[in-house]
Amino acid sequence: MHNKLTYITYQVIIAILAIISIVMLLAYYAKQINIDAYPYNLIDNGIWLVFTIDYFTRLALAKDKKAFFRDNVFDLLSIIPASSLFSFFRIPQIGRTLKMLKLFRLLRLVGLTGRLATFFKRNELVYYLYISVAVIMVAAAMFCISERVSYHTALWWAITTATTIGYGDVIPKTGIGRGAAIILMLLGIGFIGMLTGTITELFAKEDEAKVGQQLNRLEAENHELHAELKEIKQLLLKQQEEHRQDK
Repeated sequence: MHNKLTYITYQVIIAILAIISIVMLLAYYAKQINIDAYPYNLIDNGIWLVFTIDYFTRLALAKDKKAFFRDNVFDLLSIIPASSLFSFFRIPQIGRTLKMLKLFRLLRLVGLTGRLATFFKRNELVYYLYISVAVIMVAAAMFCISERVSYHTALWWAITTATTIGYGDVIPKTGIGRGAAIILMLLGIGFIGMLTGTITELFAKEDEAKVGQQLNRLEAENHELHAELKEIKQLLLKQQEEHRQDK
Protein backbone atom coordinates (compact mmCIF):
# COMPACT_ATOMS: atom_id res chain seq x y z
CA MET A 1 0.00 0.00 0.00
CA HIS A 2 2.85 2.36 0.90
CA ASN A 3 4.63 1.62 -2.41
CA LYS A 4 1.43 2.24 -4.38
CA LEU A 5 0.88 5.59 -2.64
CA THR A 6 4.49 6.59 -3.35
CA TYR A 7 4.11 5.62 -7.00
CA ILE A 8 0.88 7.59 -7.42
CA THR A 9 2.41 10.63 -5.69
CA TYR A 10 5.42 10.48 -7.99
CA GLN A 11 3.23 10.23 -11.09
CA VAL A 12 1.20 13.25 -9.94
CA ILE A 13 4.39 15.29 -9.42
CA ILE A 14 5.71 14.37 -12.88
CA ALA A 15 2.34 15.22 -14.45
CA ILE A 16 2.28 18.62 -12.72
CA LEU A 17 5.84 19.37 -13.89
CA ALA A 18 4.86 18.41 -17.45
CA ILE A 19 1.90 20.80 -17.36
CA ILE A 20 4.07 23.62 -15.96
CA SER A 21 6.66 23.01 -18.67
CA ILE A 22 4.07 23.06 -21.46
CA VAL A 23 2.38 26.22 -20.13
CA MET A 24 5.76 27.98 -19.90
CA LEU A 25 6.68 26.97 -23.44
CA LEU A 26 3.36 28.19 -24.83
CA ALA A 27 3.81 31.49 -22.97
CA TYR A 28 7.32 31.71 -24.46
CA TYR A 29 6.05 31.33 -28.03
CA ALA A 30 3.25 33.77 -27.26
CA LYS A 31 6.04 36.21 -26.24
CA GLN A 32 4.63 36.58 -22.74
CA ILE A 33 7.81 35.38 -21.01
CA ASN A 34 11.47 34.78 -21.87
CA ILE A 35 12.14 31.17 -20.97
CA ASP A 36 15.91 31.76 -21.17
CA ALA A 37 15.86 34.56 -18.58
CA TYR A 38 15.75 34.38 -14.79
CA PRO A 39 13.71 32.98 -13.04
CA TYR A 40 12.08 31.00 -15.84
CA ASN A 41 15.37 29.46 -16.95
CA LEU A 42 15.90 27.97 -13.48
CA ILE A 43 12.42 26.44 -13.50
CA ASP A 44 12.83 25.20 -17.08
CA ASN A 45 16.27 23.68 -16.46
CA GLY A 46 15.09 22.09 -13.22
CA ILE A 47 12.12 20.43 -14.94
CA TRP A 48 14.37 19.27 -17.79
CA LEU A 49 16.76 17.72 -15.26
CA VAL A 50 13.92 15.89 -13.46
CA PHE A 51 12.58 14.47 -16.73
CA THR A 52 16.06 13.42 -17.83
CA ILE A 53 16.73 11.59 -14.56
CA ASP A 54 13.24 10.04 -14.70
CA TYR A 55 13.78 8.72 -18.23
CA PHE A 56 17.22 7.21 -17.70
CA THR A 57 16.25 5.75 -14.32
CA ARG A 58 13.28 3.98 -15.88
CA LEU A 59 15.51 2.86 -18.75
CA ALA A 60 18.05 1.40 -16.31
CA LEU A 61 15.32 -0.46 -14.38
CA ALA A 62 13.54 -1.75 -17.50
CA LYS A 63 13.99 -5.47 -18.15
CA ASP A 64 13.47 -5.10 -21.91
CA LYS A 65 15.51 -2.06 -23.01
CA LYS A 66 14.37 -2.23 -26.64
CA ALA A 67 10.70 -2.35 -25.70
CA PHE A 68 11.17 0.55 -23.28
CA PHE A 69 12.93 2.62 -25.93
CA ARG A 70 10.20 1.86 -28.46
CA ASP A 71 7.35 2.66 -26.07
CA ASN A 72 8.91 5.88 -24.70
CA VAL A 73 10.15 7.64 -27.83
CA PHE A 74 8.14 10.78 -27.00
CA ASP A 75 9.70 10.97 -23.54
CA LEU A 76 13.18 10.74 -25.10
CA LEU A 77 12.45 13.47 -27.65
CA SER A 78 11.06 15.75 -24.93
CA ILE A 79 14.43 15.79 -23.09
CA ILE A 80 16.58 16.76 -26.10
CA PRO A 81 18.83 19.56 -24.79
CA ALA A 82 17.54 22.94 -26.00
CA SER A 83 17.76 25.10 -22.89
CA SER A 84 19.90 27.92 -21.61
CA LEU A 85 22.17 25.30 -20.03
CA PHE A 86 23.69 24.96 -23.49
CA SER A 87 24.46 28.64 -23.97
CA PHE A 88 27.56 27.89 -26.05
CA PHE A 89 25.21 27.28 -28.97
CA ARG A 90 24.96 30.95 -29.88
CA ILE A 91 25.75 30.60 -33.57
CA PRO A 92 22.68 32.03 -35.33
CA GLN A 93 21.91 28.89 -37.37
CA ILE A 94 22.32 26.58 -34.38
CA GLY A 95 20.43 28.95 -32.15
CA ARG A 96 17.46 28.82 -34.52
CA THR A 97 17.71 25.02 -34.54
CA LEU A 98 17.64 24.97 -30.74
CA LYS A 99 14.56 27.17 -30.81
CA MET A 100 12.89 24.56 -33.01
CA LEU A 101 14.10 21.79 -30.68
CA LYS A 102 12.18 23.43 -27.84
CA LEU A 103 9.06 22.19 -29.63
CA PHE A 104 9.88 18.66 -28.54
CA ARG A 105 9.03 19.67 -24.99
CA LEU A 106 5.41 19.77 -26.06
CA LEU A 107 5.68 16.01 -26.49
CA ARG A 108 5.54 15.85 -22.71
CA LEU A 109 1.81 16.29 -23.25
CA VAL A 110 1.83 12.88 -24.95
CA GLY A 111 3.78 11.38 -22.07
CA LEU A 112 1.27 12.99 -19.73
CA THR A 113 -1.44 10.67 -21.07
CA GLY A 114 0.46 7.75 -19.63
CA ARG A 115 0.53 9.48 -16.22
CA LEU A 116 -3.21 10.14 -16.40
CA ALA A 117 -3.85 6.49 -17.29
CA THR A 118 -2.88 5.70 -13.71
CA PHE A 119 -6.07 7.37 -12.49
CA PHE A 120 -8.44 7.22 -15.44
CA LYS A 121 -9.50 4.38 -17.67
CA ARG A 122 -8.13 5.35 -21.07
CA ASN A 123 -9.83 4.45 -24.32
CA GLU A 124 -8.63 4.97 -27.86
CA LEU A 125 -10.68 8.11 -28.46
CA VAL A 126 -9.42 9.86 -25.31
CA TYR A 127 -5.84 8.84 -26.10
CA TYR A 128 -6.16 10.12 -29.67
CA LEU A 129 -7.65 13.35 -28.32
CA TYR A 130 -4.57 13.93 -26.15
CA ILE A 131 -2.32 13.16 -29.12
CA SER A 132 -4.29 15.61 -31.26
CA VAL A 133 -3.92 18.41 -28.70
CA ALA A 134 -0.16 17.77 -28.55
CA VAL A 135 0.21 17.77 -32.35
CA ILE A 136 -1.86 20.96 -32.69
CA MET A 137 0.36 22.75 -30.15
CA VAL A 138 3.55 21.54 -31.85
CA ALA A 139 2.29 22.45 -35.32
CA ALA A 140 1.21 25.90 -34.07
CA ALA A 141 4.68 26.49 -32.63
CA MET A 142 6.28 25.36 -35.92
CA PHE A 143 4.02 27.77 -37.81
CA CYS A 144 4.79 30.54 -35.31
CA ILE A 145 8.55 30.20 -35.87
CA SER A 146 8.59 29.52 -39.62
CA GLU A 147 5.97 32.09 -40.64
CA ARG A 148 7.03 34.69 -38.03
CA VAL A 149 3.54 35.28 -36.63
CA SER A 150 2.27 35.41 -33.04
CA TYR A 151 1.50 32.14 -31.31
CA HIS A 152 -2.14 33.20 -30.91
CA THR A 153 -2.45 33.51 -34.69
CA ALA A 154 -0.56 30.24 -35.23
CA LEU A 155 -2.81 28.38 -32.77
CA TRP A 156 -5.93 29.75 -34.48
CA TRP A 157 -4.57 28.58 -37.84
CA ALA A 158 -3.69 25.13 -36.44
CA ILE A 159 -7.17 24.58 -34.96
CA THR A 160 -9.02 25.69 -38.10
CA THR A 161 -6.76 23.50 -40.25
CA ALA A 162 -7.08 20.43 -38.02
CA THR A 163 -10.87 20.75 -37.95
CA THR A 164 -10.81 20.88 -41.78
CA ILE A 165 -12.51 24.31 -41.74
CA GLY A 166 -9.61 26.37 -43.08
CA TYR A 167 -10.89 29.95 -43.31
CA GLY A 168 -7.91 30.99 -45.43
CA ASP A 169 -7.24 34.17 -43.45
CA VAL A 170 -3.78 32.78 -42.56
CA ILE A 171 -1.86 30.58 -44.98
CA PRO A 172 1.60 28.95 -44.78
CA LYS A 173 4.25 30.21 -47.20
CA THR A 174 7.33 28.31 -46.03
CA GLY A 175 8.17 24.63 -46.37
CA ILE A 176 7.96 24.03 -42.61
CA GLY A 177 4.61 25.78 -42.41
CA ARG A 178 3.19 23.73 -45.27
CA GLY A 179 4.56 20.55 -43.71
CA ALA A 180 2.77 21.42 -40.48
CA ALA A 181 -0.41 22.02 -42.50
CA ILE A 182 -0.20 18.55 -44.08
CA ILE A 183 0.23 16.94 -40.66
CA LEU A 184 -2.80 18.82 -39.31
CA MET A 185 -4.93 17.87 -42.32
CA LEU A 186 -4.13 14.18 -41.85
CA LEU A 187 -4.76 14.57 -38.11
CA GLY A 188 -8.19 16.10 -38.72
CA ILE A 189 -9.23 13.37 -41.16
CA GLY A 190 -7.98 10.69 -38.75
CA PHE A 191 -9.82 12.21 -35.80
CA ILE A 192 -13.11 12.38 -37.70
CA GLY A 193 -12.66 8.73 -38.71
CA MET A 194 -11.85 7.75 -35.12
CA LEU A 195 -14.87 9.68 -33.79
CA THR A 196 -17.20 8.08 -36.36
CA GLY A 197 -15.86 4.62 -35.56
CA THR A 198 -16.24 5.17 -31.82
CA ILE A 199 -19.86 6.33 -32.16
CA THR A 200 -20.63 3.35 -34.43
CA GLU A 201 -19.00 0.98 -31.94
CA LEU A 202 -21.03 2.54 -29.12
CA PHE A 203 -24.34 1.88 -30.90
CA ALA A 204 -23.14 -1.60 -31.89
CA LYS A 205 -22.36 -2.42 -28.24
CA GLU A 206 -25.82 -1.21 -27.19
CA ASP A 207 -27.44 -3.40 -29.87
CA GLU A 208 -25.23 -6.31 -28.84
CA ALA A 209 -26.28 -5.86 -25.22
CA LYS A 210 -29.97 -5.85 -26.20
CA VAL A 211 -29.53 -8.98 -28.35
CA GLY A 212 -27.67 -10.65 -25.48
CA GLN A 213 -30.52 -9.88 -23.08
CA GLN A 214 -33.07 -11.29 -25.54
CA LEU A 215 -31.01 -14.45 -26.01
CA ASN A 216 -30.72 -14.89 -22.24
CA ARG A 217 -34.48 -14.50 -21.89
CA LEU A 218 -35.14 -17.01 -24.69
CA GLU A 219 -32.69 -19.44 -23.12
CA ALA A 220 -34.46 -19.13 -19.77
CA GLU A 221 -37.84 -19.70 -21.41
CA ASN A 222 -36.40 -22.71 -23.24
CA HIS A 223 -35.26 -24.23 -19.94
CA GLU A 224 -38.71 -23.64 -18.47
CA LEU A 225 -40.37 -25.36 -21.46
CA HIS A 226 -38.01 -28.31 -21.16
CA ALA A 227 -38.84 -28.60 -17.46
CA GLU A 228 -42.59 -28.45 -18.15
CA LEU A 229 -42.33 -31.04 -20.97
CA LYS A 230 -40.36 -33.32 -18.67
CA GLU A 231 -42.99 -32.94 -15.98
CA ILE A 232 -45.80 -33.68 -18.47
CA LYS A 233 -43.92 -36.75 -19.73
CA GLN A 234 -43.55 -38.06 -16.18
CA LEU A 235 -47.29 -37.53 -15.53
CA LEU A 236 -48.18 -39.43 -18.70
CA LEU A 237 -45.90 -42.29 -17.77
CA LYS A 238 -47.44 -42.40 -14.29
CA GLN A 239 -50.97 -42.46 -15.72
CA GLN A 240 -50.03 -45.27 -18.12
CA GLU A 241 -48.58 -47.28 -15.22
CA GLU A 242 -51.70 -46.76 -13.13
CA HIS A 243 -53.88 -47.82 -16.11
CA ARG A 244 -51.93 -51.09 -16.47
CA GLN A 245 -52.31 -51.84 -12.78
CA ASP A 246 -56.08 -51.31 -12.96
CA LYS A 247 -56.34 -53.89 -15.73
